Amino acid sequence: MNDLDTFYGPNAGYVLDLYERYKQNPAAVDDATRAIFATWSPELPIEHVSNGRGNGSTAVSTARPAEAAAMDVRRIVAASAFAHALRERGHLGAHLDPLGSEPLGDPALLPETHGLRESDLALLPPTIVGGHAAEGASNALEAINALRAMYSGTISYEFDQVKRSEERLWLRDAVGLQLYMQTPGAADARKLLKRLTQVEAFERYLHQTFVGQKRFSIEGTDMLVPMLDEIISGAMDSETREVIVGMAHRGRLNVLTHVLGKPYAAILSEFAHAKHEEGSPLTENFGLGWTGDVKYHLGAEYLLGAGADVALKVVLAPNPSHLEFVNPVIEGMARAAQEITSVAGTPLQDVDHTLPILIHGDSAFPGEGVVAETLNLWHLRAYWVGGTIHIIANNQLGFTTDPEDGRSTHFASDLAKGFEIPIIHVNADDPLACLTAVRMAFAYRDTFHKDILIDLVGYRRWGHNEGDEPTFTQPQMYEVIRSHPTVRELYARQLEQQGLITREDAEQMMRDALAVLEQAKHEADNHPQFPELEVSSTPGGSYDSEEMPSPVGAEQLIAWNQELLTWPKGFTIQPKLARTLQRRASALGPEGGIDWGQAESLAFASLLTTGTPIRLVGQDSERGTFSHRHAVLHSVDGERYIPLQHLTQAQAAFSIYNSALSEAGALGFEYGYSVRRPESLVLWEAQFGDFANSAQVIIDQFIASARAKWLQKSSLVLLLPHGYEGQGPEHSSARLERYLQLSAEENWRVANCSTAAQYYHLLRLQAFYLQRYPRPLVVMTPKSLLRHPQSASRLQDLAEGSFQPVLDDARANKNARRVKRIILCTGKIAIDLLTHELRATSEEVAIIRVELLYPFPVDVLQQVIQHYPNAQEIVWVQEEPRNMGAWNYVAPHVALLAGARLMDVISRPERSSPATGFWDLYMAEQEQIMQEAMSLTVSQRGGNHVR
Repeated sequence: MNDLDTFYGPNAGYVLDLYERYKQNPAAVDDATRAIFATWSPELPIEHVSNGRGNGSTAVSTARPAEAAAMDVRRIVAASAFAHALRERGHLGAHLDPLGSEPLGDPALLPETHGLRESDLALLPPTIVGGHAAEGASNALEAINALRAMYSGTISYEFDQVKRSEERLWLRDAVGLQLYMQTPGAADARKLLKRLTQVEAFERYLHQTFVGQKRFSIEGTDMLVPMLDEIISGAMDSETREVIVGMAHRGRLNVLTHVLGKPYAAILSEFAHAKHEEGSPLTENFGLGWTGDVKYHLGAEYLLGAGADVALKVVLAPNPSHLEFVNPVIEGMARAAQEITSVAGTPLQDVDHTLPILIHGDSAFPGEGVVAETLNLWHLRAYWVGGTIHIIANNQLGFTTDPEDGRSTHFASDLAKGFEIPIIHVNADDPLACLTAVRMAFAYRDTFHKDILIDLVGYRRWGHNEGDEPTFTQPQMYEVIRSHPTVRELYARQLEQQGLITREDAEQMMRDALAVLEQAKHEADNHPQFPELEVSSTPGGSYDSEEMPSPVGAEQLIAWNQELLTWPKGFTIQPKLARTLQRRASALGPEGGIDWGQAESLAFASLLTTGTPIRLVGQDSERGTFSHRHAVLHSVDGERYIPLQHLTQAQAAFSIYNSALSEAGALGFEYGYSVRRPESLVLWEAQFGDFANSAQVIIDQFIASARAKWLQKSSLVLLLPHGYEGQGPEHSSARLERYLQLSAEENWRVANCSTAAQYYHLLRLQAFYLQRYPRPLVVMTPKSLLRHPQSASRLQDLAEGSFQPVLDDARANKNARRVKRIILCTGKIAIDLLTHELRATSEEVAIIRVELLYPFPVDVLQQVIQHYPNAQEIVWVQEEPRNMGAWNYVAPHVALLAGARLMDVISRPERSSPATGFWDLYMAEQEQIMQEAMSLTVSQRGGNHVR
């Protein structure tokens, strides 16, 4: 109030409202304000109000106090509120639907709601409206019309959810100054029309040539292709090195050919040779680790500017029909591409190196929970990628489901507002507005390294697929679509009206585009194009169980252990933890005692010093759910220290993070990271193994089968805590049976180790095979065994041993001829058996541990069993219910191994729930398993055996 010249725009109304209160009662305002108002003169007519700032802002000028006092407070405040409503809610009145439906609207967008008429606005200065809309306007009415065009045209914006004022100002300037709205010259206009013609011709040709075959046409959101072109052009100008795109099946073929450069002939080959368009053509490699996938799930890579100083790689990742689950995979691939891991310590990250783009569906974006999981990752340390450009390809329809049945929000994009993501809505039939949207989105990401979303509102010209009849469920909508011109036709008419082309020019463009497709069809018919398959000549692949990494000497392990137990001077950790860690110093002595966490850290040290980067992310993984790892140390004053990042001999980066409380999003991210970084050991850890249930789509559709479907390689490690300790149904089983059911064609490895040394060697073996024979690794990790003396190892077990797929019974092997029963088991149940009191008197029982379940070590196990020539029966023992665990998977293998011997299984009975929630019942069941395994024969149990 000391400088009234600073009060402009909405503030002018506020000042004059105070003046009205002052006139009614001078005591209603403070002393300083009252002193200023006392100097003001009597009122003059409103048309005498002028701009006191001289720079486009409304001001209550101290130079002309009489005129300022004369303002009609009501109309000024109303006009200011009207302008604010247009900026904040203009998108509710925007004309976004190409099919012509009226926008939702809002009373605040109407002048009469504010008690205004156009004549009132015409009498007010433009500076009442303020901002860039007032620039060049002669009155408030012109400024309001400019503001309405900015925010309620065929492009509109939602920015109020953005919390940082710096970003909001940038966004307002971008809109108000029309920084990214460009009117193309004649050449660029013709270029855009040609692109739209290629997009439409491709769909038209497929529709007419392969009648009824699915292709999930892009028609109705054709501008998606030029929008991607524009983003990629901006990426090249900013020297981005990689663009990674994730999208569902709609429009995918068009993007593959026009953005990724996949030849027409290759796509037409897939159409011509597909039977009922499902599945890929059979080849001589079918059944040898290759099944292929339908053409609209496939990915591609394309190198722009090859041979130039700065080339740009564009990647479209393959994905399944499970909508949106590719989202975290793309983010993980982007993070991997951005990181430099060849240096010790924390990885370096260049977020400008790689740009992720996610194309969503309007029904799936609010409907699939993995979208929210992925959006939540954008600003977290473990997952930040410097911003993603999101585009909703909005068909205004999900299969046959209308929006009012598919989401509880008006806009498909509303979910993004909860994550402070700015939103641009745009009509897919306005090409220039669409290009404005992506230019602005790219610039925002480039400036603030944050996510931004474009809601591309279009339609779907055909049914969900081209064999579907949409008029069964949306007859009125498709009556409009049937007569609605394509965006190419609309843009061609616009250019014709501008005198830039003739109608014949547009028609010739279409004829030329169709001729190119016809030539490609001729090539496809005579020389079909299919991908070159890098598959093994035998189902076993190149896996060599005899090939192992070189051992690490005891002296070196001792040296690393000492480094891992050293932290900076003055770094004081919690006393109890200090004592726990110091016990690791003596664990390398003669008495042993190397527990699971220590063995893991030594394995990691051995890999980092030989140049293998490591990334471990999971739920509470920095400490470990069971307080066993402590890879990140915390001082009493809040400092952090990660010993594995400070190894003197390290040649690669180590990163470890606590993940968000997410499974599908978090696991998908790590899978994507592992695909893009094949030289890195990437591990994801679940808090409890069965929590991975929430990521079943990622496991089934990506980790287990991506190699067979898409030739996509990953060596991701899943650490899944598993074991029955009386913790109830949800904290016992990691659902081992599910991973074994998915095991085929050497698609991955599944292990259930029983000692710390085995885990140490398994991690090193996985790293050894990262690029020799990449496969994911699923590990049933322990809980109670983490510190169990029987699972602990000695220094020589690490220095001299190697991973053993089968562990024989050392005691029984000394008197092998006395053994009558062979127990086969895996994981924790083996330690329970070995430490049970009946073990001392069970000299006729051999306990053999199967540490590698898939690929099943038949040959190794056969050699071990042959050591026991007098064994009469082979029994599989597990703590899971009979219909769960490994039994159904191992039974055929055990039957072959048993030969003429009796074969049986000892387990909990078949159940629908994995475990009991009652401790006493758990103990009774566990003891019964022990008793039956160690003391009774098959015949004594009434012949309940399997031949």
